[in-house]
Amino acid sequence: MGFRLISLNVNGIRSAANKGLQDWAESAAADCMGVQELKAHHADIAGSLDSIAGMKGHFHCAEKKGYSGVGLYLKKKPREVITGIGNPEFDAEGRWVEARYDTARRKLSIISCYFPSGSSSEERQQAKFRFLALIYPHLMRLKEEREFILVGDVNIAHREADLKNWKGNQKNSGFLPEERAWMTRLLSEGGLVDVYRRLHPDTTDESYTWWSNRGQAWAKNVGWRIDYHLATPGLAAKARAAHIHKAQRFSDHAPLTIDYDFTL
Repeated sequence: MGFRLISLNVNGIRSAANKGLQDWAESAAADCMGVQELKAHHADIAGSLDSIAGMKGHFHCAEKKGYSGVGLYLKKKPREVITGIGNPEFDAEGRWVEARYDTARRKLSIISCYFPSGSSSEERQQAKFRFLALIYPHLMRLKEEREFILVGDVNIAHREADLKNWKGNQKNSGFLPEERAWMTRLLSEGGLVDVYRRLHPDTTDESYTWWSNRGQAWAKNVGWRIDYHLATPGLAAKARAAHIHKAQRFSDHAPLTIDYDFTL
């Protein structure tokens, strides 16, 4: 017994479903799957993708059509589901869904979160910086109250080992010094743990979770590690194995699965 948790940026939940996501999810036998970039509204999901592999879906969709949105597919019913972080700008973009499981013994949350990308324009990069400034204290407050694992597309490669072409990307969104410093702070004074790196401190090429659709990035494995499990220390210590699934492609990201030695 344990807890198997998957994170996947689906780059369109309907598109990923057309590429075999449901069959794979059945075989993956997860207890929870966090998805990001749904690019769908509730009406698009209802009746077809509101449950996958025996897991019931809970979603935070963006107001804008075909944009952003996150979901959690859960085997076990949570006590409460929270959408949004209480900020109108980013809550309109559908970036946070949190399932709370509270017992007399502990308070625990599983979160699916989609951090903004800043690669399309300077305006979006500034929005990304605003999000980082907001989400840090939000996570710190949460950490005071409960244990949690946040899964999601953070859109930041933290270290040189986390992307193939680190030298050429030092001035590009996703590997900017300010973004990397934010991650360093989160994982040091912030006290959170990058669970994949706890299990695999030194891997490079096999750690990537995203490949650009430009050029031959996938074929040449010119990737980035931007999908994470970020956990409070007690839960991170229970991580036993991590796997990045590359045998099939459901989107431009690969699913990141981590097995934990606890049950809800």
